[in-house]
Amino acid sequence: LQGIFVLGLPYALLHSGYSGLLLIVLAAALCCYTGKILIACLYEENEDGQLVRVRDTYEDIANACCKKLSPNLGGIVVNVTQVVELIMTCILYLVVSGNLVAHSFPYVPVTEKTWSVIAFITLLPCIFIRTLKIVSKLSQLCSLVHFVIILVVITYCLTQMHQWSWAKFKLSLEFEDFLVSIGVIIFSYTSQIFLPTLEGNMKNPGEFRCMLNWTHFFACILKTTFALTAFLTWGEKTKEVITDNLPSFLEILVNLCLLTKALLSYPLPFFAATEIVYSCISKGNHSSYRSPLLALAVRGSFLLLTLLMTMFTPHFALLMGLSGSVTGAAMTFLLPSLFHLKLKWKKLSFLEKCADISVFILGFLCSLAGIVCSIKGLLEVFG
Repeated sequence: LQGIFVLGLPYALLHSGYSGLLLIVLAAALCCYTGKILIACLYEENEDGQLVRVRDTYEDIANACCKKLSPNLGGIVVNVTQVVELIMTCILYLVVSGNLVAHSFPYVPVTEKTWSVIAFITLLPCIFIRTLKIVSKLSQLCSLVHFVIILVVITYCLTQMHQWSWAKFKLSLEFEDFLVSIGVIIFSYTSQIFLPTLEGNMKNPGEFRCMLNWTHFFACILKTTFALTAFLTWGEKTKEVITDNLPSFLEILVNLCLLTKALLSYPLPFFAATEIVYSCISKGNHSSYRSPLLALAVRGSFLLLTLLMTMFTPHFALLMGLSGSVTGAAMTFLLPSLFHLKLKWKKLSFLEKCADISVFILGFLCSLAGIVCSIKGLLEVFG
């Protein structure tokens, strides 16, 4: 999903000006920080003062924080939030796939929804994915395609350097447009849902913090370079998805690469969502709940659900914005900072407490602003 948001970064700069460049750096730092504190909640010190991993998932962290209220309340809230966001992400990939093919081949008499169905058919093998290894290999291919897309766009922009001008950046800001820019920039970095599983599957979990620092640093450099070169090339003519600004032959090439990226990206949120649901079902002691047939049924049901919602949900983009404002901000900012304060309060310094509280407030404001903008859009559509 980050690749899709990255293509909107130049458009975000159009509406945020110089502050957008600062936001790209700030968002990288904040998302890196919340990733670290989330993983810190998985560990507790033993009698010898050594950190031991006593929790495995986001759900375990939530249950530990809410155990006085209800042993499973926190886990239920987190699981529902995660599944909603992951399903919405899967549906977005199908919607985007149909849109990309339709725009690449407008002369073919096939609707966007039909193209989405064709994309869905190519994703049917996902029902047989049982391990994270397969997903990781697909994600590697996805990253490779992502770099090809970025390289093509930046290379073309560099050939247009003769028309670059810093005067294209504006100082005045429209508040609502600025809020949209914040959403695009922040959610181009989100990955917190996957971090506990990722850290747990690393050969050397002790290197997690270093890995997070370097990945966010390079992501920040790459996104800043991409957004800046693209915006300086097209200025006020910058479109919402920057590929629409490219010459037709490059646009088709990049759109096909994006289609490949969307299809390769689908298995990760799909696998994560089905694993959450399957683990909730199989928590009982009944062996029948752990059968491969049940796992197959869960994955098949989720595949069908994403297709049906793609076909029959009106104004999906606005609904995606509304749910994303709630679930995205919650999983990225609100819950990590809240859980960290709850579990580590006695061991945190004053500055660390201030940092967590500031992140929580920022996440709440971003979520509230996104909800207001999304509801306003929905009211305009249905009004």
